[in-house]
Amino acid sequence: MTSSKMPCANGKISVAPSILSADLWRLGEEVQTVQQAGADWLHVDIMDGHFVPNLSFGPSVVSSLKGKTDLPLDVHLMVEEPMLFIEPFARAGADLLTVHIEAKDEVVNALRFIKKCGVKTGVSIKPGTDPALLEPLTDLLDLVLVMSVNPGFGGQAFLPESEEQIKRVRSIIARSGRNIWLEVDGGINPQTAPLAVKAGADALVAGSAIFRAADPVLALKQIRQAAPDI
Repeated sequence: MTSSKMPCANGKISVAPSILSADLWRLGEEVQTVQQAGADWLHVDIMDGHFVPNLSFGPSVVSSLKGKTDLPLDVHLMVEEPMLFIEPFARAGADLLTVHIEAKDEVVNALRFIKKCGVKTGVSIKPGTDPALLEPLTDLLDLVLVMSVNPGFGGQAFLPESEEQIKRVRSIIARSGRNIWLEVDGGINPQTAPLAVKAGADALVAGSAIFRAADPVLALKQIRQAAPDI
């Protein structure tokens, strides 16, 4: 299993619409709309009903998207035991798999297993988690995902303390000397996108602000226009 090329972490801000907020009855049409509007990645939130209270998608959703869209599939595992989920989602076609540092499974083992599966690696931190925990992991990472809301539900407001969290993560990445994406997920819209980018983000996940907008194409373009290039 090999992952397709993801956008470069330096240069243009990447926008990743989250299908958690899409109309699942029209998922293929919704994905085509955001792809044509200039989305860079497609964000897929996986919830197990334990790590977070909600349930979402299984590997079949990822496999149904693979090959039907040119967008890289950015799969976020909000699960207690990621080791059980990594191989099924890698086989389904994930281009990047992000696990939570707060999950039960040992994060180093999970990241190494993702690499073994030929997929790019990410680790996510919840609000309130100390970013210093990321420092020993940077050699294994392609991406850090900062949650700017408490995970588990779409449509939440961007937490103001997230700006400091993003800044601290950006400093850790800079000290590592590695080309690691810094992605931010939660409450991203035209008002909060510049806050996240100025704090150090180079990839933005947006769900409700795009898919639940009256005009998703315009909404995506407004987020990109609001976020200054790096």
